[in-house]
Amino acid sequence: MKRLKTIKKQHSGRDASGQVAVRHQGGQHKRFIRSVDFKRDKFDILGKVIAIEYDPNRTCDLALIQYSDGEKKYILSPVGLKVDAIIASGKSVDPVLGNALPLSEIPVGTIVNNIEFTPGKGGQIARGAGTGAIISAKEGEFAHLKLPSGEMRKIRLNCMATVGQLGNVEWKNEQIGKAGRARNMGRRPTVRGVAQNPRSHPHGGGEGRSGIGMPAPKTFAGRPAVGNTRNKKKYSNKYILKRRKTKRGQK
Repeated sequence: MKRLKTIKKQHSGRDASGQVAVRHQGGQHKRFIRSVDFKRDKFDILGKVIAIEYDPNRTCDLALIQYSDGEKKYILSPVGLKVDAIIASGKSVDPVLGNALPLSEIPVGTIVNNIEFTPGKGGQIARGAGTGAIISAKEGEFAHLKLPSGEMRKIRLNCMATVGQLGNVEWKNEQIGKAGRARNMGRRPTVRGVAQNPRSHPHGGGEGRSGIGMPAPKTFAGRPAVGNTRNKKKYSNKYILKRRKTKRGQK
């Protein structure tokens, strides 16, 4: 049987040459990586929830499933899924909590998670704690989904999705509490740019407490630090019906 847990290798933000590629990482506690079934491709095979487990590598909890053929797999656990519950996936299953089926078989108004963007690739959308997308309409070959960000997007009806909102909803309200716990999570200290010297950061230097001294904030490497810094032209942009809500000053 395939191992569901493997020890996570610690790179502490270093690349193959040993140089720091990502700052503020290192020293985290030992972790196991759990192999999560995002595809939900065990069609028409009943599975029983035998445990709800914490996963240190993601925000939502995982449900350990024992299938009737003897195989075990982890799936993302939605709100209300209990131990001993029976779940299934496939085109002919009922659209109830924990079941995975194509969007074409899920009624309008249902909250779904772990949504595929490309059929057969596995869930890519709505995988974080407390998230869920609402099926607002169906038109032609597409379903219209309202995503957690407020964005309205078209997804093909033959894409799989899991019924329910993901659990651990209160995760966003959790406070780390102390610096030591942040270190256990792998977060090293961060120093403000304005508190550094000008050779270490573009915001550094000046007499006393001073501002950044430039029109637009920059990263330590001199790249823009505000606004949309990602590629604006994306192949999937044509499926967006309504853009997500943005902060003031961003496009």
